[in-house]
Amino acid sequence: MTPTPNPPPRPRLGVLPAVIFASRWLQLPLYLGLILAQAVYVFHFWVELVHLIQAALGDSHALEILVKSVGYGHADTPPSGLNETIIMLVVLGLIDVVMISNLLIMVIVGGYETFVSRMNLEGHPDQPEWLSHVNASVLKVKLGTAIIGISSIHLLKTFISAENYSEKTLIAQTVIHLAFLLSAIAIAASDRILYASKNPDPH
Repeated sequence: MTPTPNPPPRPRLGVLPAVIFASRWLQLPLYLGLILAQAVYVFHFWVELVHLIQAALGDSHALEILVKSVGYGHADTPPSGLNETIIMLVVLGLIDVVMISNLLIMVIVGGYETFVSRMNLEGHPDQPEWLSHVNASVLKVKLGTAIIGISSIHLLKTFISAENYSEKTLIAQTVIHLAFLLSAIAIAASDRILYASKNPDPH
């Protein structure tokens, strides 16, 4: 049998490079804080969902809370019951929470894997598909795409209840959304150009 070759020894770092390299662990409390933030989002999601179910069962107090949270209607003419628009606004809010939670997962898992330490998830049945080829550039594009999705949800919620917003607010939110969209396109295009320069077509 051929003996298994020993792995090459790790190069020893000097004191200053070792300290600088170890400073990446200072990011660990930041990622732990994001995990706590995600727990808050989970709690908020279930609170909103419980209020929606209670309002559907005829609870007027839960309906009042939902109306205030989504900013639907006017204070002097509150809705008399749960209608399709209120349900749509609440569901869009729940989807918004889910998309922000997905964004947090990408930042936590992808950021930790890219900037702090390997998680050694290779071969794990629950390893995210995108994590196998994640790097700083891929993470930027994915985050930009997620932010566009979140901005789209906010813009849709605003236009559904457009009577509660001024024209200036509607225009500003639309311009901000377009700015997010153009920024994501620019990041994706620059990464594609950089990839093409590093991997020229042999033909």
